Amino acid sequence: MKLELKKINFPGDANIILGQAHFIKTIEDIYEIIVSSNPAAKFGIAFSEASGDCLIRTEGNDEELINIAVQNLISLSCGHSFIIVLKDAFPINVLNSLKNCQEVVSIFCATANNVKVVVSYDDEGNGGILGVIDGLKPKGVENLEDKSKRKAFLRKIGYKLG
Repeated sequence: MKLELKKINFPGDANIILGQAHFIKTIEDIYEIIVSSNPAAKFGIAFSEASGDCLIRTEGNDEELINIAVQNLISLSCGHSFIIVLKDAFPINVLNSLKNCQEVVSIFCATANNVKVVVSYDDEGNGGILGVIDGLKPKGVENLEDKSKRKAFLRKIGYKLG
């Protein structure tokens, strides 16, 4: 077994969702979930099959984001994984629906942070995602001023009432 740490590359103004799923129709179901949740979102999805043709299946409404999703899955080289590269929306807009999708097994991360993926490869070169490193380690504990900033930010972006 060989362990590698792989960086996910995506634009600074985007978020990603990395997960595991198990069936060829996954790609279309994820597309429908995103479009139903936020028709204005720009996104690219790539899904790696782990049997049959073993192709990276793609969908989305933005060719650049689709290509970014594909390049990340090529780099990971893991079966039954998917990545969504998302702009003009937040993962929170689609996460519950994704978790309820019958093909989705798990979500490893949903973030705009730098992401590194811990991948294990067997003797045949087949990979599996063991986990992720999402962002940076804590620098301390929030104080009253930090709490105030957090609450103001959530109201500014419309996720809490004024």
